[in-house]
Order: sequence, then C-alpha cells, then structure tokens
Amino acid sequence: MKRRDWSRDQLILVFNLYCKTPFGRLHARNPDVIELARLIGRTPDAVAWKSVNFAALDPALQKRHISGASHGSKADQVVWDEFNHDWGRLAFESENLRVKLANRSLAEILKEDSEFPTGKERETLVRIRVNQSFFRSAVLAAYDNKCCITGLAIPELLNASHIVPWSADVKNRVNPRNGLCLNALHDRMFDRGLMTITSNLKVKVSKQLTHSKTLGTITESVLSHHEQPIRLPERFGPEPEFLEYHKKNVFRD
Repeated sequence: MKRRDWSRDQLILVFNLYCKTPFGRLHARNPDVIELARLIGRTPDAVAWKSVNFAALDPALQKRHISGASHGSKADQVVWDEFNHDWGRLAFESENLRVKLANRSLAEILKEDSEFPTGKERETLVRIRVNQSFFRSAVLAAYDNKCCITGLAIPELLNASHIVPWSADVKNRVNPRNGLCLNALHDRMFDRGLMTITSNLKVKVSKQLTHSKTLGTITESVLSHHEQPIRLPERFGPEPEFLEYHKKNVFRD
C-alpha cells in the first residue's frame, strides 16, 4: 500500500492536540485522539504516533530524558518551528481549521450571545478569545492540570498565568513558555507582583507579605511556599528571559 504523506493542515491539527493534551494521554484510546483521527481521515494509532513524534522535538521532554518517536519527518520540524516562531497565528489557524472540519464556527464554540459585535471588531475579539483558550489549554496540559506551586488539581480553580503580561508582549501572548499553571490565589499574587518565580524556578514572595501581620488564615498557604521549587511542567518550561522580566518589572520585592 502506498504511504500517504501528512499534509500541513493535518500536522498543525496534530500539533494543536499535542499542545493541549497531557503527555500521558497521547495514546490511541484517548477520545480526543479518536475524534481528530476521524476528522482528518487517519487512524487513532497514526494520530497518536504523529503526536509523539513532536515530543522528540520538545527540549523540555529531552531534558527530562523522555523520548518521543525517533523517526519524525522534516515536515514535523517545519510545523514545530512555525508554531514556535508565531504562536498567535498558528494557534488561531489550527483552532479555526478544527472547528471548520467539525462544521462549526469559532463564535459558536465560544458560546457568544447575540450582543457579540460584528465586522472587524468581531473578528478581532474572536481571535483574542480563541487564542486565550488555546493558551489556557496548552499551559494547563503542560502542568498536567496541577498548580505548579501547590499541586492543586481542580481545573475550575486553576489559571494559565502570563509571566510577561498580556499587554506587554504581543508576540508571546500565546506562547506556552510564557505561562504558569497557578491556583486562583497565587495567580492573583503573581499578577500583582506579590510573588515571582526565580531563574532557578523557586517561589519568591514579596517582603510586603513576608513581613505582613494581616494575612490571617492564608499565612501558611502564602508563606509556606517561599523559596520552594515549583513543580516542573511536562513540556514548555517557563522561559528564563520571561521570568527575569517579571522579576524586574512586575515583582515588588
């Protein structure tokens, strides 16, 4: 039987799935793998194998001595590089392609009401919200849906926190390496500069809190993690350059 080459559309859809799926669930029995296989006319085994090919290109997994499939194609590398060069464009393109294959619309997926704006404003807002959704999914999947500080594993209480704020770096708004999975309390602290993550991946709490006498019942939750290492993600580890930006420009020492 003649081998069928993977198209670019198929590859960016599989990479999208790779980004949003915890590493341990990249297998042919995963319902999301099965559904994508149906949409693109491939077998679940083929989709699972191709997604693991991307793991072979992932520096975070290589550092942890976790290997993906060893015989990826040049096209895999091209798609990997394309995403990493422009996360915003490729995230939106792959999400848009996925919903079109499912005969749905992005606005429908976002569950927007009748007051959703029209025209260019609508297009801009849809793109922003689609990319925000992708960023959240990719960051939470990288951390296996657990807060990197406390280990809390309740998705409703977890946020994908930008290291460099959304407003400060357009290029890296959707880059998963610009994200941390934090529970709601620590997300707020991080966003307000009352906590940072150091270059050696340890929690550092602002002196405004370590010297405070007004923390009440959350004292232990806040201060017990000071100078403790975070739980490392399965992939897309935080970029040191972004952590340094947060320390210098957001953190209140």
